[in-house]
Amino acid sequence: MRSPTFSGSLLLVLLFPGALALKTADWKTCSQSGFCRRGRALSARAQESASSWKSPYSVDPASVAVGSTQASFTAAVKSALYPAVKFELDVRVHEDGVVRVRMDEVDGLRKRYDEAASWSLIEEPRISQNIQWTVSKAGIKAVYGAKKDIEVVVEFNPLKVTLFRGGIEQVILNGRGLLHMEHFRKKEDKPVEATEGDAQAVLQVNSAAWFEGEEQDAWWDETFSSWTDTKPKGPESLSLDITFPNHGHVYGIPQHATSLALPSTTGPGATFTDPYRLYNADVFEYLASSSMSLYGSIPLMHAHSADSTVAIFDVVASETWIDVSHSSDKSTETHWISESGILDVFILPGPTPEEVFAQYARLTGTAPLPAEWALAYHQCRWNYVSTDDVRTVQKRFDEEDIPVDVFWLDIEYAEDHKYFIWDKKTFPDPVEMTQDVEAIGRKMVVIIDPHLKRTSSYPVYQKASELGVLVKPKSGEGEYEGWCWPGSSSWIDFFHPGSWDFWISLFKTKSIDGQWSWTESTNSVGIWNDMNEPSVFNGPEITMPKDNVHYGGWEHRDVHNINGMLFVRTEHDYFGTSPHECIQTNHTFQAASLRTDPPRRPFVLTRSFYAGSQRFGAMWTGDNLGTWEHMEVGVKMVLANGLGGMPFAGSDVGGFFGNPEPEMLVRWYVVGAFSPFFRAHAHIDTKRREPFLLDEPYKSIIRDILRLRYSMLPVWYTAFRETAATGVPILRPQYMMFPKDKDGFTIDDQFYVGSSGLLVKPVTQKGVNDVSIYLAEDQVYYNYFTHQAYRGSSKGTRVTLSAQLHEVPLLVRGGSIISTRERHRRSSPLMKHDPFTLRVALDKAGSAHGDLYLDDGDTFSHLEGQLVHREFAAKTEKKVIRITSKDIANVDPKNAYAQSIAHVRVEKVVLVGLGAKPTSVQADGGKELEWDYTPGVASDKQGQAGVLVVKDPSVSVVSDWALVIKL
Repeated sequence: MRSPTFSGSLLLVLLFPGALALKTADWKTCSQSGFCRRGRALSARAQESASSWKSPYSVDPASVAVGSTQASFTAAVKSALYPAVKFELDVRVHEDGVVRVRMDEVDGLRKRYDEAASWSLIEEPRISQNIQWTVSKAGIKAVYGAKKDIEVVVEFNPLKVTLFRGGIEQVILNGRGLLHMEHFRKKEDKPVEATEGDAQAVLQVNSAAWFEGEEQDAWWDETFSSWTDTKPKGPESLSLDITFPNHGHVYGIPQHATSLALPSTTGPGATFTDPYRLYNADVFEYLASSSMSLYGSIPLMHAHSADSTVAIFDVVASETWIDVSHSSDKSTETHWISESGILDVFILPGPTPEEVFAQYARLTGTAPLPAEWALAYHQCRWNYVSTDDVRTVQKRFDEEDIPVDVFWLDIEYAEDHKYFIWDKKTFPDPVEMTQDVEAIGRKMVVIIDPHLKRTSSYPVYQKASELGVLVKPKSGEGEYEGWCWPGSSSWIDFFHPGSWDFWISLFKTKSIDGQWSWTESTNSVGIWNDMNEPSVFNGPEITMPKDNVHYGGWEHRDVHNINGMLFVRTEHDYFGTSPHECIQTNHTFQAASLRTDPPRRPFVLTRSFYAGSQRFGAMWTGDNLGTWEHMEVGVKMVLANGLGGMPFAGSDVGGFFGNPEPEMLVRWYVVGAFSPFFRAHAHIDTKRREPFLLDEPYKSIIRDILRLRYSMLPVWYTAFRETAATGVPILRPQYMMFPKDKDGFTIDDQFYVGSSGLLVKPVTQKGVNDVSIYLAEDQVYYNYFTHQAYRGSSKGTRVTLSAQLHEVPLLVRGGSIISTRERHRRSSPLMKHDPFTLRVALDKAGSAHGDLYLDDGDTFSHLEGQLVHREFAAKTEKKVIRITSKDIANVDPKNAYAQSIAHVRVEKVVLVGLGAKPTSVQADGGKELEWDYTPGVASDKQGQAGVLVVKDPSVSVVSDWALVIKL
């Protein structure tokens, strides 16, 4: 939901929230940020004196101490600029080959913030036991890997870290000499002059000015607009150059509205003039092409070439700017500038996209398997105004036979925006309303924002104040007061351990020991966490002042990007007996899951996020506009979030702001239907646009799109299971599927859904009647609806699909088997015992395979082996095609859940790509089955595929079976 800026009268803003448009002046550019200016100026000085530039940081060889495991070492680092300032380097290699490089100031005047990793990582990574460092006068190195082809080299003078594979440079830290950890100093300190014999004297100097600049630029305070940010700790920024010398494309660092392959921000032909900014911000009506920061920040960057994929995970929680320069199509230079924190960089060696995802998942975890209903269609707007409104909307969906699973309530349900407390004038019977929705398998999701109205009539605020768990102003005393939807507000400090149990208790539907809780709710209600950047209407850049104080004395500047994650996270909740059995959850996630016994899988949506937030729920791309440009960039943003480990993502269908024309709305529903998170949402000032309100043919087209999504829920659920197990994203961009095909590295307008073989290219431009889809391989693809066959090429080729308004450009890759449920139901829980249809798309060799994952879709019983996981395969040999089903679950195939759905059958098998009419189609054992065959029309490049439809083969979805097709 959108937040207005605080300019002039707050009352005017609150009364007319739709009257404001994006003001880019409300957010900083690099030139308005002191530490970013300093970082870019450092880079400029390095470029100007490139031939003589040398990093002042070096390792003392005598200080190198190899750890007991032999896979780690520490060493003292000194700066020629300030010989009295001490730093320590810590380098270690993990069991999976990831290299961690840490550097911190030692015995400084103050402590740098070093807790970002503790919030982001699922556990302390395990160090390899099979690596030894070799030390020389010039440096230290280690060689490892199954093929002994990975080498990490740390050069001493100047300090430089390089990862090699097969002798080829993959990643270089400080190769350009831009490393600079601004040390803590007293305000009256002046730059220390270098001694006469210093190596840096050769470079022209007797002072630090050549490196840091002449001026103390925004060291101790900084003004932006009407706000002054005091900096009691002085300058503490961190600059680091990271080079990918043999990787011409980089991806990731969400969230930004731009193409998937990140364009340059410096150098000739740069797309953007400002670096990419990571600083969680409430940027309503954001630009559709910009390097500006948005709601979330994941400091993870993938680098790719036809030879390998690597990644960098920079675990810093403060504001960070990242310059990207593509000096050629073969290399990429980046410069990371953070306001505070320690150097804590993970080098993920790959060498494939899948291995990079696995390496990152081992660090920060994977997205858990959500409740199955969460993958269906969500209907939302700001606001459904009453219980009668909700009931009417539900009734209209049913009258028009349009499926929907979830209805959402925005902030107006709450009395004076006091969350958890219903406005009884409009919502007099909230529990009964929710139960009416739940009666046919549907759910409610209700918004809970992090700001608390400062009034004695609000028990949540009162208790938080009594506990002393509210964020403090810069003085460190009392409670910070800002303005948000309720007016005067305070914010819970979720870094404070005392806030965790308190927050969890609020979600209980029964009062315990007389404590106030949300008794006017039900155990099935999902939670929407919005405004958690945090959004502060009268704060600098519409957020919290950086000099506010959190638990432990840390300034908000140190922890800003983590704040949104902590609103939906708690430290550790041990359900087992050892730390390795712990479940790391978020506050809201845990509160929702523990409402019932046994716990149910909760649904939590968050707007703000950080690395590791994927463990706690879904995200959406914020307050987008109802424009074709925003629809298009939303696809790219969801893909980028998947690369950032946050796969459960989507953009608001129709755009939050504006009134999309029917053509745009129909196209946007296709985008939503092929997004992991599928929600329609709209601003309070927009016209109502629920699907049942549309004229024909638009209403029927959207009904068909929604039915398509529901029929494919088994595909989505199976894809989510794979993501939960591997960390590989649900939506897969072209470069990931075909990592050696250079022509696909920048394609981001088409994508694959999991391992299903579905290839979709949504229409995101007005008036388009056909689309061009790129096929990267010598393989056959089929139109999902018409069975038209298209033949790709090993050199890559493009094919044209009809894309009239009622048509979805959707192909099935040859070699795939897709499981669907074709019965039309009002909500997904009503489909749990429906039969399946198998679509078998033969590849050019006459083979195919696919899998289907099932469990109860609600509880955590799947973790105890209550599940079904089947593999389907088709193979052609000697004019016989066998289609088989076998168990791949690695659990008892007769578990209670499997037995509960033993009656669920496969009601139809559709075999696509069959070149000749069969002579017989039999069940394994000889029983002839009923079938129809439609011959194809042969063509070199494309033509109509032959299709065999086997009707009711009378096989169970949980059993082993075979169908035999004789040609």
